[in-house]
Amino acid sequence: MAKKRRPQPKAAAPQLVDGEVPVVGAREPCPCGSGRRYKACHGRAASHAATELVLRPFEGLPGEPDWVAMRELVPAATVALTLKDGLPEGVPSVTLATVLPMAWPALRRDNGEVLLGLQNDTASGDISRDLADTLNRAFTTAPGSPVDAGRPAPDGPRLQDILDLKAPFSPEVHSGFEFWLGDESDNASGEVAASLERANSAAIPTARLSGSEGAYWCETPDKNHLRWVMTHPEEQLLDALARLHAAGGSSLGDDTRLVGSFRAHGLMVPVWDLPSGMTSEDCEKPAAAFGERLTEALGTSAPLTADERRARNGLMNRQVTLS
Repeated sequence: MAKKRRPQPKAAAPQLVDGEVPVVGAREPCPCGSGRRYKACHGRAASHAATELVLRPFEGLPGEPDWVAMRELVPAATVALTLKDGLPEGVPSVTLATVLPMAWPALRRDNGEVLLGLQNDTASGDISRDLADTLNRAFTTAPGSPVDAGRPAPDGPRLQDILDLKAPFSPEVHSGFEFWLGDESDNASGEVAASLERANSAAIPTARLSGSEGAYWCETPDKNHLRWVMTHPEEQLLDALARLHAAGGSSLGDDTRLVGSFRAHGLMVPVWDLPSGMTSEDCEKPAAAFGERLTEALGTSAPLTADERRARNGLMNRQVTLS
């Protein structure tokens, strides 16, 4: 029979003499010297200070709908980012990517280029602050190395503070993840090669409509879909969609149907079912025409009719929240 262990006296918390404890990764030893992980020691206060959820973390950034789409809808896409104060020395470019090998938060290439991954778990309730922290740490990461996950300071900068808010934001959608390799001579091998193969096999064909901001077509085995990230206030948008739906104007043509919507990062994303033969190019004109009808419906302030209220209730019953 095992002997009972005598209870050990609890160690006194170390006293800090050199100011505040620096922020480190949640699983790293706490810099205060307690022997505990940061998240179980001085990281608790930082964690509690940053847990308040920011419902629209990308608000104020150019292309907010595309930020949301790259985070939630698009398998493989990249877009060049422009910094407000210019690029740091030794960093020739910064590129936002939907996802990176092994879900790295960021990567510093051998030539100094920085890739920032968007589809990652975040440490706080503010994705924008988490991404800005990862990006700043990438600038000081050794070339040829991934950037580890970390926790931002509660008062640290957000993307809105470090990006040029006047620069265009135009994602390039890719059919696969070969952009991971870049123009370097390194061949994919080991974990990166395996991750690349898995990612390519799981990627759903996706395209961004050129004439409708935030609208993305995708192809699935049974039917195609259009998912459109919109920035209109939700209640106003629901009313407008209900008016169109009750009047028979919510579709994108024959054999298409507005089937519902979901919320993502504070924005509403209506979803249409499309026939399997309808391509992204086929969606351009119907989507533009729907956009005109929606604009007109958004400008209507008359109370909803009984049919419109029923349509609105149906849309709300088919709405889910992703984040």
